[in-house]
Amino acid sequence: MFRKIMLLGVLLMVLTGCQTHTNKKTPTGVGVPPLPSLAERDASDTHIVRLENGLTVLIKQDDRFPLVNARLYVHAGSAYETPEIAGISHLLEHMVFKGTKKRGPGQSARDIETVGGSMNAGTSFDYTVYYVEVPDDKWKIGLDVITDMAFNATIDPDELASERLVVLEELERGEDTPGSRLFKTLQGMVWQGSTYEWPIIGYRETVSAITDKDIHAYVATHYQPQSMLLSVVGKVDPDAVLTEARRLLGGLKNTRTFSPPEPIALPAEGDGPRVVALPGKWNKVYLGATFPIPHAASAKIPALELLCQLLGGDDSSRLYRTFKYDKQLVDDISLSTLSIERGGMLYLSATLDADKLEPFWTELMAELASFDPQSFTDREIERARLNLEDSLFLTKETLSGLASKLGYFQFFENGEQAEQNYLFALTQTGRDELSALYGEYVRPDRLAACVLTPEDSDVTGEGLTAIAQAGWPARPLTAAQQAASLPDQAREIALPGGNTLVVLPDDTLPYTAMSIYWTGGDGELTPDQQGLAALTAKALTRGTMVMSATEIQDFLADHAASVGASSGRNVFALESKFPTRFTGEVLPLLRDILTAPAFDAAEIERARQDQIAAIKRREDQPLGLAFRHLFPFLYKTGPYAMLHQGTIEGVEAMTQEDIMRFWGRQSMQPFVLAVCGQFDSQEIEAFAAELSRTMTAPGSAYQYTTPQWNEARETTLHLPDRNQSHLIMVFPAPGRTDREASVELELLKAALSGQSGLLFRDLRDKQGLAYSVTSMLWQSRETGFIALYIGTSPDKVDQSLDGFRRILADLAAKPLPEAELERARNILTGDYYQDHQSLISRSREAATLLIQGFDRGYDQDIIERARTVTPERIRQLVREYLDPDKAYLMQVTP
Repeated sequence: MFRKIMLLGVLLMVLTGCQTHTNKKTPTGVGVPPLPSLAERDASDTHIVRLENGLTVLIKQDDRFPLVNARLYVHAGSAYETPEIAGISHLLEHMVFKGTKKRGPGQSARDIETVGGSMNAGTSFDYTVYYVEVPDDKWKIGLDVITDMAFNATIDPDELASERLVVLEELERGEDTPGSRLFKTLQGMVWQGSTYEWPIIGYRETVSAITDKDIHAYVATHYQPQSMLLSVVGKVDPDAVLTEARRLLGGLKNTRTFSPPEPIALPAEGDGPRVVALPGKWNKVYLGATFPIPHAASAKIPALELLCQLLGGDDSSRLYRTFKYDKQLVDDISLSTLSIERGGMLYLSATLDADKLEPFWTELMAELASFDPQSFTDREIERARLNLEDSLFLTKETLSGLASKLGYFQFFENGEQAEQNYLFALTQTGRDELSALYGEYVRPDRLAACVLTPEDSDVTGEGLTAIAQAGWPARPLTAAQQAASLPDQAREIALPGGNTLVVLPDDTLPYTAMSIYWTGGDGELTPDQQGLAALTAKALTRGTMVMSATEIQDFLADHAASVGASSGRNVFALESKFPTRFTGEVLPLLRDILTAPAFDAAEIERARQDQIAAIKRREDQPLGLAFRHLFPFLYKTGPYAMLHQGTIEGVEAMTQEDIMRFWGRQSMQPFVLAVCGQFDSQEIEAFAAELSRTMTAPGSAYQYTTPQWNEARETTLHLPDRNQSHLIMVFPAPGRTDREASVELELLKAALSGQSGLLFRDLRDKQGLAYSVTSMLWQSRETGFIALYIGTSPDKVDQSLDGFRRILADLAAKPLPEAELERARNILTGDYYQDHQSLISRSREAATLLIQGFDRGYDQDIIERARTVTPERIRQLVREYLDPDKAYLMQVTP
């Protein structure tokens, strides 16, 4: 269930600023009884305390990392708005970053990033959440910042006028994305007449009209302590947290009662099927189909999620196997639940070619009309249960995931017992209940669908509606449907053939993550082979000499395991993650994938079509188009000059023999295998040694190249029928072998980036030029670049470029203030620990560093060296490398 909640968050939440509150405080400690001590309770307990004003405090000790994650939930989001102020919750979230009574614009983010933390906020339909993740000794600063922003924001009219422009830019950005365009259309169809009908971000007209008085009135109405939750998870003293929470929040007063709205009632008969077709400048067809379901707290949700997992949850599901694998009518297809406080929907998503839309829709309607959940096998049901349980369990891997899970269950389902109830419900759901739910909710009269089609497509919504009516007539419900142990310390082990094994023990979770990396990838290709390494990676895991592609998919689903191959400019990789108890079954599969891949012609064709579809999808998205073409624009030679995914024509021409020859060369290179998590060291060492003896062959060492840069320094790509322009200003820089320059580049990037960074504060906060503005740093061994990015309106391009030049001129003219440099140092540290919490992230780090010839402590060394970099050295770096007159400029414009 929690995976579905997180998917909902991806689709629905708007992540930017924070949200405000203006309830008055009373002095703390006056006539208020002392709170209970938590010191003698079990350290593994989740402590739940309700303050006198009704605000709930949740505290969970977790000492795995030197971090604390704090979240403040408010029971108010876009569903608490009226049509006239649609989008006010999200606009308020932006405005809290524009200043509080004790912090100026941008200072909240600056205070957090200065200590090495990160912060953000999210607005959903039913709630707003403010959250920070900070070093464990800075948790008080984290709590102070999010409570200050939530309760003391100053909504300055001039700042509001500027931020409205930013939100409108964000709205335009969403219109450029197929998934966002689909969902905004569908929510208006499924939830018509309710407060879920409008987008969380609102409409252009409503956002433009919202005033500071409107925001203050909204806050006064909906921000009540009794409807809030403070969640603090990490390396903390629970009693100290509770004392601080009481100091900050205990004096708040409720000014009115709070009653959550009633769930949306589903009509006995719907008015579907309804299909809307929206033509536009798309390369692919993007389809969304929905069926309304009950709210998130309904007892039917666990069984509905099991049904969705079986039908469209992964590569072994019925819809995927039928329409993607067997019939090859779609690039991708999935089915999931989106369940929120008052309602929900089953959401079927598919991407496909325009000439396959009518055949696919016809066959999909026939499939849905005739499908019988009684056909699910015991194996399929057990597999689906296992994977739903797995997705719920793995959220605990990171502090952020654990805090989000605990907070959600406490805020909406009254605590952790909801998780146990959910798991128990999964075990009790059988075919009869699945059949009853399918008949009750997957019905043609409740079908609402939207398709985004290329402009030249002659498919209409009316035509697709007619197909649905003919292929899936309504039928009465049946009676059944109406009833409804610790490994050794971290170390490196030399293997035969020049290979290396790295073991990184971590017994927190009973999982194992493995990353095996080779040098090579695009670096093994000639220019006429660009895209071959990527295609080989797609084909590698699609069958062995003893298991077919579908058998591998089934095996992975049965064991809650994952395996995937990837290629880069200079590397090739295979990675896997699985429950430790299945090690004996998974390792033989990995061995066979590496040493005996089938490279079946039919599977290669499927991989080819997937890669071609991915190329088209990237070119439908402005940033996807930009980054697909960025490297060939910058570089003239080496693997950097290639289109990593290749061209459509080139991929179509690649043969089975091409792939086998490439893998023959690539697989014989020396490798680094890194393993993180729980594992039996002897078993892992035996596996690594066997691979070394089987795979590695003597040969010349891989040669990294120092590429030539192109002479042309400007290019413009056009993506018609879009709203924004995207600018990337690129400056050549040294590669990672120049460690001193790398330290300084990392610091400069950190100073420029973030919500309190130099770019954001100037171009967004002061000028309101864009929703998104940042800097980025890319480095290989022998080359690299630092870049400035902004997405803005076409009429603001010149102003944005002038802003880039002015900021760089200031950095070149005078040293960076020491406070800015200290903020950047802390960001490097905070980002490192936050990005390396998952097992796979740590195995990947070790493998990638060692295969490139660096030590495993390279990144920590960068952090340590950053402490000695001076402001003057940053000024010299800017003068040496960031000259706007020598920059490369890429634009993507409508």
